Amino acid sequence: MSRKTTRAGLAAIAASLLVILFGADGSGANAQVAETGDTETADRVVVTEDIVPQVNAVETLVPQGINFLSQPVIQPLPVDEGAGDVPGDRITDLRSLVARTPIDQGMSEQMRCLAGAVYFESRGEPLAGQLAVAQVVINRADSSRFPSSYCGVVFQRSQFSFVRNGRMPQIKTSSGAWKRARAIAKIAHEGLWDSEAADSLYFHAKYVKPRWSRTKLARATINTHIFYR
Repeated sequence: MSRKTTRAGLAAIAASLLVILFGADGSGANAQVAETGDTETADRVVVTEDIVPQVNAVETLVPQGINFLSQPVIQPLPVDEGAGDVPGDRITDLRSLVARTPIDQGMSEQMRCLAGAVYFESRGEPLAGQLAVAQVVINRADSSRFPSSYCGVVFQRSQFSFVRNGRMPQIKTSSGAWKRARAIAKIAHEGLWDSEAADSLYFHAKYVKPRWSRTKLARATINTHIFYR
């Protein structure tokens, strides 16, 4: 074979290789994007059935149309088993206050005098009447016209009929009346309940009419007692 023929054959082979190479470079998706600028077409080509979008795990648990983040989170509050039966609760009547007022084991002499006046003067009266008697003793102790202590008021001469020879009779300390009198005395002393007697300094039973009552201002009538200022 001549050298000329050989060169012609080599040229033909080279030409064939060039055709194959240029055809491969111009046949892909990248060539279409570069030549046409059609990104939509490129997207359709790139996203194939082999590329599966990931499903959010929340969407598999929550029905469609419900945004679980917008739903209120409700947490039940702990229930206080003692609610309605503790001193901190709102008390709307004197009887409940008396029942819930703790009575100290030991009493001072002054508090015993105050409770004694309630016990002997009004233990048969309603609680409001008992509180009013305690209020009179307290008002007197606060007034410059009377002794400045509860015992001084109670044992002042000719003031309380239950006092005999400057002494208080024996108290039945195991009785419910004495327990109530102690609670009433504490309530009055601490100002835990407003008394109808208000600023009264005197009182007497309705079945008597002492002369001094004509010059006093009546404040309240509670059961069998009338209270005056």
